[in-house]
Amino acid sequence: MIQRYSRPAMREIWTEQRKLEIWLQIELLAAEALVAEKIVPRGDFAILKSRAAFELERCKELEKTLNHDVIAFTTCVAEHINHQASRWVHFGLTSSDIVDTAFAVQMVQSADLLIEGVEALRKVIARRAREHQFTPCIGRSHGIHAEPTTFGLKLALMYDEFGRALDRLRRVREVAGVGKISGAVGTSAHLSPRVEAFICRKLGLRPAPIATQVVQRDIHAEYMGALAVIGASLERWATEFRHLQRTEVLEAEEFFAKGQKGSSAMPHKRNPITFERITGLARVLRGNATAALENVALWHERDISHSSVERIIFPDSCTLLDYMLSLMTRMIDGLIVYPENMKRNMGLSLGMWNSQTVLLALIRKGLTREQAYERVQRNAMLTWQSKHAGDAGADFLKQLLSDPEVAEHFAAGELQKLCSVDFHYKQVRARFKSVGL
Repeated sequence: MIQRYSRPAMREIWTEQRKLEIWLQIELLAAEALVAEKIVPRGDFAILKSRAAFELERCKELEKTLNHDVIAFTTCVAEHINHQASRWVHFGLTSSDIVDTAFAVQMVQSADLLIEGVEALRKVIARRAREHQFTPCIGRSHGIHAEPTTFGLKLALMYDEFGRALDRLRRVREVAGVGKISGAVGTSAHLSPRVEAFICRKLGLRPAPIATQVVQRDIHAEYMGALAVIGASLERWATEFRHLQRTEVLEAEEFFAKGQKGSSAMPHKRNPITFERITGLARVLRGNATAALENVALWHERDISHSSVERIIFPDSCTLLDYMLSLMTRMIDGLIVYPENMKRNMGLSLGMWNSQTVLLALIRKGLTREQAYERVQRNAMLTWQSKHAGDAGADFLKQLLSDPEVAEHFAAGELQKLCSVDFHYKQVRARFKSVGL
């Protein structure tokens, strides 16, 4: 069953409770590494490991007075330890060692869930693409009829686009998986790089090769940029399906559940509200990506102008994208497709989608491109005029056959064979194969 709402797992990654749990894990790993460095006595580490704990509410209470979240946290932990061994908590560390390393863990865990979300979406897209591999529909450029395609090819294109989304997430997962335990200005003056390497290895991260007090924020901006691009892809397809659901088009439609209402005023309405929701949320992701870019420029070795921004944009963006992927998966799974309407709409352009086919055929017959273009365009315009004049039998092929300057170049039945929808579908299987479908 497809998930309707954002998975609780994503929300939990970004809770204050989870953040402080990772902070405590880092503090204990640091103390463990310092045992190997012969700085922390083993007995003291055993006490730390058995007693170290915190309560979120106590941390918040302490922060009201201390006005420093990390000191409030370490103070709370020290209260639990209630022993001289608590002096080793945060030994040689600076706040950003804990904050940025924990932040990397959260970004990696979020990327893992987003990767799962894209994989689930692609699985549904693949199924629907195969279902409609040869369902004919008109392709449009500038919103105007162009040449025939298939609805399956549309979805194959979508499948390929979210393959790139998958690549982006895997790439930024690797980019973001960087911890730093190198001190107040990144010089590792108080702790050996061995301590940093040990902590990062245990957390599944790699040490930053060089840092200031913080991990450089171009990393975080790249991560947020990837989320915004994926959001833009979701918006691109939400917009496509919204257009296809317009009353005068109605080639595909968002599933309308039993008991659902479309309008408070107009009972007949069936609106693409979920696709519209996806479109709107993509704008939030783009705005958050801009904020992440603003965070790149910090003063000297560090300021905290980025911190307040990140506390909002990262939980929001990861949760939003997770939600949007879940929505799109549900929408594609339940998308209502109307092949008969697609066939009807193709007929509205009276076969003029064969214009390029005839153009190229005339060129092969020996006409210059200009000569061929003039003949084909002239007959296309006459076809439109016939239709607007009320000719119910207006037809592009019929018009071409009535023009001696066109008909003389084709043998009997040749033009009719060229002006066939099947002509456009010779490479459909190859296109599917090229994207792994």
